[in-house]
Amino acid sequence: MSFIESDEQKALRAAVSKLGERFNYVDYVLPRSRRGEPLTELWNEAGKLGFLGVNLPEEYGGGGAGIYELALVQEELAAHGAGLLLVVVSPAICGTIIGKYGTDEQKQQWLPGLADGSKIMAFGITEADAGSNSHQISTTARRDGADWILTGSKIFISGVDQADAVLIVARTEDHKTGKLKPALFIVPTDTENFVKTPMEMDIIEPDHQFTLFLDEVRVPGEALVGSEDAALMQLFAGLNPERILGASMAIGVGRYAIEAAVKYAKERTVWKTPIGAHQGVAHPLAQAKIELELAKVMMQKAAFLYDSGDDFGAAEAANMAKYAAAEASIKALDQAIQTHGGAGLSKEYGLAAMLGAARIARVAPVSREMILNFVSQHSLGLPRSY
Repeated sequence: MSFIESDEQKALRAAVSKLGERFNYVDYVLPRSRRGEPLTELWNEAGKLGFLGVNLPEEYGGGGAGIYELALVQEELAAHGAGLLLVVVSPAICGTIIGKYGTDEQKQQWLPGLADGSKIMAFGITEADAGSNSHQISTTARRDGADWILTGSKIFISGVDQADAVLIVARTEDHKTGKLKPALFIVPTDTENFVKTPMEMDIIEPDHQFTLFLDEVRVPGEALVGSEDAALMQLFAGLNPERILGASMAIGVGRYAIEAAVKYAKERTVWKTPIGAHQGVAHPLAQAKIELELAKVMMQKAAFLYDSGDDFGAAEAANMAKYAAAEASIKALDQAIQTHGGAGLSKEYGLAAMLGAARIARVAPVSREMILNFVSQHSLGLPRSY
């Protein structure tokens, strides 16, 4: 692994950065977020430029690169305050799973659209009663002739109103051991008895969360992705990229915050001296920068391991990267607000409006407590407490 990016990766960063400048936080993202409107123009333009499908196979219209490059795209957009939540879901989770385990027909039907952004697929795993314990998923799938019948509910499912389908995580109905045996199904959002209900969130963001109800939803046999008996491996093929992309988005937000703080600290003068000259202002920003860069290194390691096929190594690194990036990002944003003083809470700069969305990184897609459980058990070999 080299920390010196290739010329192609550097060129990709530069191109994505230009797009982020056009659709920046203050002028584009924040106004739409306040109105609860999705970032459709940015999404479409990113798709046209090939950024959304950079990790998907070339034969299906993708860039033929890896999760490293998709994380790079997300980071650079987020560094302009224009991170796209659905990049984490549609190409990273769903595109990866279908690309690895889908049938030829599923790949042909979905991957070209996921690559150019003309199709969006959401991901439905979280349930109200299961929480972080995926072994307690209660959404069931039972065979009915050539079809499958899905029954259950999901919560906190992002972007369903923008999606053409949801990749639903269910479990086979006759599996009674209590152990996770997931099965993955592509369910179009216009399927009969598939009901989406918006959730009222108290944060400013352009994407909406939904509760899903599946009341005897009938899907054809070809809706099943991969094997119903090997779906645990298939599921984690998507969850590691989810953590890596979540980390890259948090790192981008942290970069945005630090850049805004540094700009202000250079311009704001008190007693004839820019406030950035004072160590009380400069040192906390320097510390935030260091911690953010350390998190980025772990994110790059996770992406490299994943693209190299080291699934277990990637799992450890992806969890650590997501933890570190969330902590560093929130700290950077908090310090950026502090650097601005009262101006940091003003509408002009929009930093305070970022707080809620940035805070998500500590609880989703997996809480920091569950990451600490993972590291305790798998990295340190300590006994489980549950």
